[in-house]
Amino acid sequence: MSDSAGGSVGRTARGALPKVLSAAVFAAAGLLFWASYDTAHGTNIRSDESLLRTSDLIRAKSHKNAQLEEELADLRTRADALAHAESGEGSGPRRRDDALAEAAGVRPVTGDALAVTLNDAPPGATARVPGVPQPQPNDLVIHQQDLQAVVNALWRGGARAVQVMDQRLISTSAVRCVGNTLILQGRVYSPPYTITAVGDPDALRHAVDQDPSITNYKQYVTAYGLGWKVDPLHHVTLPGYSGTVDLHYAQPLG
Repeated sequence: MSDSAGGSVGRTARGALPKVLSAAVFAAAGLLFWASYDTAHGTNIRSDESLLRTSDLIRAKSHKNAQLEEELADLRTRADALAHAESGEGSGPRRRDDALAEAAGVRPVTGDALAVTLNDAPPGATARVPGVPQPQPNDLVIHQQDLQAVVNALWRGGARAVQVMDQRLISTSAVRCVGNTLILQGRVYSPPYTITAVGDPDALRHAVDQDPSITNYKQYVTAYGLGWKVDPLHHVTLPGYSGTVDLHYAQPLG
């Protein structure tokens, strides 16, 4: 009889267990719903609205930075004009200042040039060469190292000045990509990306053709259709760098 009673108690306990678990699941679900509501403050946290707001903010900041750079360039031009008027036309100090300004990248540079344009592969791109594996998403977009390879090759080819998109590069310029966008000196760009260098077009072209990183990139151009175009240009003027020349660096706290 004790075995029968024990069995009855056991079945009762096992029968109650699902009820306890069900109650725990509902309690946990209620806690998650409350946490989601509290986090979202009544908004739909699965919507793309927050992402759109971030994208709009980036574009707005980029536009504002461009306006500030134009204002700074105008002020710098006025200051240079006053400095030149004080130093006198053709004087030694002015010639030295002009040489330093050109080397620093804050003066316009005119001459023959080479323009290199890179672009993402077209939508839905597939392998164009027999035996080549189908591309992964990263195979179809421009990467930071691709842009850096072109810039470095042009400098090695004797470029007097280099411009990425509409901005002149100086010694502190950094070419960085975030996702499929380029961030350069506080402004955001999307492909296609054009890099223009003033110098001997033949020497610049030779440097680009001999760069191993660019050779690797052009294999993807052939295999998957990434964009690649090189154009010699005549009598091009690259504007001087118009942004701030102050150095920004980390500082210890405390």
